[in-house]
Amino acid sequence: MGHEDRHGYSGGAVAFALLAGAIIGAGAALLLAPQTGAQTRTLLREYAQKAEDEVRDRMGEVREKMKEAKTTLDSALEQGKQFLQEKKSVLTAAYEAGKEAMKKERS
Repeated sequence: MGHEDRHGYSGGAVAFALLAGAIIGAGAALLLAPQTGAQTRTLLREYAQKAEDEVRDRMGEVREKMKEAKTTLDSALEQGKQFLQEKKSVLTAAYEAGKEAMKKERS
């Protein structure tokens, strides 16, 4: 199971979609721009920087969520181990008590 946000999209898919959108937008800007080439290149650099910043921010959020998920999973695993150990102790005690009762009954 992949790491997905609350909407079901993985961080990689979001990053790819963001970059693809930035590239498509940049292409459209080049074709439709009334500015000079220098102005257009400046705009493209700004768009690319914004896209990169957004991807970095999003990946930081994904990393944080992964850390939280790991902490939650580790806690759940530890609780599961404790639960199993407690039940094992109860079953062992019941088995031993049954064994003792059988010995007494046979004697």
